[in-house]
Amino acid sequence: MPDISDAWVLGLRPAKNRVEPSRPYAFMVEKERSASGRIEDVATVFITNRECPFRCVMCDLWKNTTDTTLPAGAVPEQIRWALERLPPARHIKLYNSGNFFDPNAIRPSDYPAVAKLVARFETVIVESHPRVIGRRCWEFRDMLSGDLCVAMGLETANAEVLARLNKRMSLADFERASAALTQRHVSARAFILVRPPFMTEEEGLEWAKRSIDFAFDAGVECCALIPTRGGNGAMEGLAKRGLFTPPSLETLETAQAYGVSLARGRVFADLWDIEKLSSCRHCAASRIDRLNRINMTQQVEAQIVCDRCASGSANEPGRPVREKSGCTRA
Repeated sequence: MPDISDAWVLGLRPAKNRVEPSRPYAFMVEKERSASGRIEDVATVFITNRECPFRCVMCDLWKNTTDTTLPAGAVPEQIRWALERLPPARHIKLYNSGNFFDPNAIRPSDYPAVAKLVARFETVIVESHPRVIGRRCWEFRDMLSGDLCVAMGLETANAEVLARLNKRMSLADFERASAALTQRHVSARAFILVRPPFMTEEEGLEWAKRSIDFAFDAGVECCALIPTRGGNGAMEGLAKRGLFTPPSLETLETAQAYGVSLARGRVFADLWDIEKLSSCRHCAASRIDRLNRINMTQQVEAQIVCDRCASGSANEPGRPVREKSGCTRA
């Protein structure tokens, strides 16, 4: 077992990407099922700003960050620039590769300008480490015309593995932050890793389910299931020691089906770069389409069963359907 520390994580990193402080490093509009049950457009602006101070083992968001705090007004300018180029949407995510309420990332003096820019949106979703939730969150909420939602990384409800992730957070920290948000009428969503390092495939599925349960018990309204992936140096270092393997597509499918079947809140499977999880070219597209449909409907569908790779989890709700074409759905 390596001695996981900030220095160990930093020592394995490749170089950062070049970013422009006056521009977001990405922006888009995607469809998402809202808390009201409607399929609605959500604008996402990936803000360029100072790197998060927490050196989580699995994180690769630092790749598009700066080493210093941006000048006053730079973040509002990024949001303005992106919104001028995006089609209309009802909700907006302001994701900043770390903690929106870290004053070294997003200057509190920029809050009023940001709030004015997003005044037309019904919901403003930001991301933050649970330990950064506090006064600045309530101040920003009071400036908004719409509702505030804070997305927090729970990662896993396995306390031992959570400690190894170098996140500097306990499960109690997450519960306290979620409770504080709920008490102040701010909704919360949780990021949950599917098969984080230090777990087998079977453990990864079991703890994804337990983590969904934990998040809903803590009061979150939505869970996003993130397949743990490599590419940041540290994960490759763990993989060489046999301590990390990405989850299978079957594990993500089964975790999503479990969470949706609970009907306790929305459960989304993160489909970014999802093709890398599939080992079968014959059924990958059909299975990814199914994951996306479940994201939108929040209804579990019958499994995709592939004759080529024998995919289809017996633990997942829904009657498998098999046809000569190799893979199909009901």
